[in-house]
Amino acid sequence: MTSQVPCYTIINSPDMEVPNEMQLKQELEKGDTNVKIETLKKVIKLLLNGERYPGLIMTIIRFVLPVQNHTVKKLLLIFWEVVPKTSADGKLLQEMILVCDAYRKDLQHPNEFLRGSTLRFLCKLKEPELLEPLMPAIRACLDHRHSYVRRNAVLAIFTIYKNFDWLVPDGPELIASFLDTQQDMSCKRNAFLMLLHADQERALNYLASCIDQVHSFGDILQLVIVELIYKVCHANPAERSRFIRCIYNLLNSSSNAVRYESAGTLITLSLAPTAIKAAASCYIELVVKESDNNVKLIVLDRLVAMKEHEGMEKVMQDLVMDVLRVLAAPDIEVRRKTLALALDLVYSRNIGEMVLVLKKEVAKTHNVEHEDTGKYRQLLVRTLHTCSIKFPDVAATVIPVLVEFLSDTNELAAADVLIFIREAIQKFPALRALIIENLIEAFPQIKSSKIHRAAVWILGEYVEGPQILEVITVIQQTLGDVPMVEAEQRRLTGEQSTEEQQQGSTNSAGEGSTTGSGNASNKVTSDGTYATQSAYSLAPVAKAEKRPPLRQYLMDGDFFIGAALSATLTKLALRYAELEPEARSQNRLTTQVMLIMSSILHLGKSGFPSKPITNDDTDRIFVCLRALSERTPEAVSVFTLYCREALGKMLDAQADEDQRVLKEKQRATAKVQPDDPVLFAQLSNGRDNQLGENVFESSLNQALAGSKTAQQLSDVASPNSKLNKVTQLTGFSDPVYAEAYVNVNQYDIVLDVLIVNQTNDTLQNCTLELATLGDLKLVERPHPVVLAPHDFCNIKANVKVSSTENGIIFGNIVYDTALNTNVVVLNTIHIDIMDYIIPASCTDTEFRQMWQDFEWENKVTVNTSFTDLHEYLRHLLKSTNMKCLTPEKALSGQCGFMAANMYAKSIFGENALANLSIEKPVDDPDSKVTGHIRIRAKSQGMALSLGDKISSSQKQSVQAA
Repeated sequence: MTSQVPCYTIINSPDMEVPNEMQLKQELEKGDTNVKIETLKKVIKLLLNGERYPGLIMTIIRFVLPVQNHTVKKLLLIFWEVVPKTSADGKLLQEMILVCDAYRKDLQHPNEFLRGSTLRFLCKLKEPELLEPLMPAIRACLDHRHSYVRRNAVLAIFTIYKNFDWLVPDGPELIASFLDTQQDMSCKRNAFLMLLHADQERALNYLASCIDQVHSFGDILQLVIVELIYKVCHANPAERSRFIRCIYNLLNSSSNAVRYESAGTLITLSLAPTAIKAAASCYIELVVKESDNNVKLIVLDRLVAMKEHEGMEKVMQDLVMDVLRVLAAPDIEVRRKTLALALDLVYSRNIGEMVLVLKKEVAKTHNVEHEDTGKYRQLLVRTLHTCSIKFPDVAATVIPVLVEFLSDTNELAAADVLIFIREAIQKFPALRALIIENLIEAFPQIKSSKIHRAAVWILGEYVEGPQILEVITVIQQTLGDVPMVEAEQRRLTGEQSTEEQQQGSTNSAGEGSTTGSGNASNKVTSDGTYATQSAYSLAPVAKAEKRPPLRQYLMDGDFFIGAALSATLTKLALRYAELEPEARSQNRLTTQVMLIMSSILHLGKSGFPSKPITNDDTDRIFVCLRALSERTPEAVSVFTLYCREALGKMLDAQADEDQRVLKEKQRATAKVQPDDPVLFAQLSNGRDNQLGENVFESSLNQALAGSKTAQQLSDVASPNSKLNKVTQLTGFSDPVYAEAYVNVNQYDIVLDVLIVNQTNDTLQNCTLELATLGDLKLVERPHPVVLAPHDFCNIKANVKVSSTENGIIFGNIVYDTALNTNVVVLNTIHIDIMDYIIPASCTDTEFRQMWQDFEWENKVTVNTSFTDLHEYLRHLLKSTNMKCLTPEKALSGQCGFMAANMYAKSIFGENALANLSIEKPVDDPDSKVTGHIRIRAKSQGMALSLGDKISSSQKQSVQAA
């Protein structure tokens, strides 16, 4: 293929003006050393950018090559690497013979740096005519006194043997004898690396001769030994028993890199419980001891991958306590991944120990103020919640710990605790008394209106028997004096409330002498004399008095909690009436409750609060008052039965949804077709698996998991099909035909461009020139190629991606013919945002929090030919790669409108939220769906790109219709 060109050292350079060749010659001939250095740098950059200066070679040989400056020597090595060394007909330039002589002199130079750097440079040469005269000098460098020269000589021989083995036919034998005499680890590593790739048998013999000393080798050599064992054991499984002990020994290496590679190799060679346990323990030690958070996350991913393997999961269950040691890391992502892993591995035998560790972690977070402390508390609460639901036996010990979070300033953690308490109190009737007792105790310390509201609901729903009066007493204490309007008026006039009087009487004993004179007080002046100050001369100062929490919420205008409180008090009064046979006690409690409700209504309309009570809250409180006064059977059953039934149905629906998601994950593994072949490791010669697959598992995976289903293979029209990634760049009638396969990786895009010469002429300097729009950046400029008549070649170009946005790549193909230079303009390549977006899930609370925090919003009007709301939702989810967070049951049925929340995440960690609000008349089945979609994201590009994608998918559906 004509596209095979050397890979050069890439030097990025800004746009620079192209100087005259005569000017460059003058500077190289007449300039001093510094001028020559700058000119050489300029020439190298110009050569890398595609310029050609054939006349400069002799000038550089005559005037620059003899210079002994080290900087000049280094620049010359780069220059000789990138300069074209052949003429147009493919023959070596005559001038290169002189250069070859200069190489030989440098290889015999007394300075070891020059020798070593020249040897490194020779690794990049692809011209055997230049290398052949240098072979004796390269061999002589193997015996040099300095290790820098020796190790680069080994690399040079390795590269030359790999490319032109006839130049050094005895290479493996030479290096094997060199390896036996070496003491320097870097030299031994390079020599062993060559034997590994060139002559595995010699490498194995050397390893067998020193297998007991492997633990004392340097880490660079140990890494190569691990690679050798990995390759040999996969190619020949019978060798496992010979070398697996060596891998076990390397698990205790002083180098973390060696231990990581050894653990990965061990679990591919053996699935014995001891091997799995040793590898997992090694990974855990690495996570605990390594300080870099990225390394911690990578190793945790390996542990998660091990856990996914059914055979390994059972062995790893005993290591849960070791996994929890990772929680000592301060990074929240590491902690999140660790807790998720521990939660998947924990089982009935060690759940008690895990809960003890989590309790200690909870205690540690109380007095620590860090930006991630709140998130960590939330994680711990959710983990303990899941533990208690999976293993009800530990719930009794977890509940008192979690209830302490209710008084926490972090509202999210407290909300998670209440979600747990709500589920536990419904599912575990035996724990209700314990939960109620802890909740009553923590109730006065709660600091948030939202948490108080949820706690009030739980107390009203589940309190029974004598605890009813206890709950009402606690509510009255946190509400303050009733009626509230009169209490507020007294506060304004300066009179003390009953509560404050009780508090004041306890403090009056020791302060009688100082407060004895109500109207005047004695003051001491600066000169020591006494002065009297009268109360009449003082301006009145308003005292910032603290109200009880529930009263403060109402004064701030939050009457929703007043409505929730009324519903709770109604439930308690109705339940008390069922338990208490005496009418007088029933009526006393009912009037007490009705007084509180009417007091809330009166306060809401009095003008004292910062906001008046809303009509909804007023109506709800009136309903509660009416239910208590009339006590119709329907109203009583709503308050005492139906609320709890609704909660039970909601929790059951959530459990069903979780089970469905779990089943979908398990169903994701494809089934094997009846006539698919099954591979057996015992019958395999092992030669098909040279790329590092686990041959011991490949046949098993083929039998159990299989490959893609027939439907997936036939679904060529799917958006993820590779054929849809091919973009035609030029027309079929253009002199040069081009098409590109767009391969999107995580952080870069690889364009594999096929270029076909459709003319009868040879195209010289055929260059693919690309440019980008959006958050894309071209990494390197593709090198020019020569295309024979009707020949073709593939050119690869890398584009770096840094954010989730739509991008455009455009450009042209420039080529020279015998007569002139021609340009073919290419079609634009649109980079689709869908390549970066993957469906994800989050809780309703997290969704609302992100919706509130994200500042960029894009509103897209629905314009479609769809007539069914559910069909449109499915089309939207398919075209945007988003996941619908609204449960299926909430969307079921036909009522003429639909609202749904959707969520997705990009591979860069960016979040995308969407809210769908659509409708259609129920009485007109042929009418089209109308409405809008609101998209929110943290970055503007994400919101706009997702909106453009939805608009374009709508246009396609309308055109198709």
